[in-house]
Amino acid sequence: MQAVKMYTTQFCPYCVRAKQILKSKGVAVIDEVRVDELPEERMKMMEMTGRRTVPQIFIGDTHVGGCDDLMALDSRGALVPLLQGSTA
Repeated sequence: MQAVKMYTTQFCPYCVRAKQILKSKGVAVIDEVRVDELPEERMKMMEMTGRRTVPQIFIGDTHVGGCDDLMALDSRGALVPLLQGSTA
């Protein structure tokens, strides 16, 4: 299983939903970075993604995007292979 990193804030329903989706796919550990508590991490997130909204989700080295992007990836059947490290 690939490592999952998610940039979040405390009060973010999209972050909660994204975590639920990932956990339903077998992700046991999510490296959660709270950008509301660590402003320097928000700047880092913005530099890496070009986005300022949360969540911003990384699976391994792949930037997935936000919750809508994660749901689209799942609906295409590409989320589980990405989590398993497949490039398919």
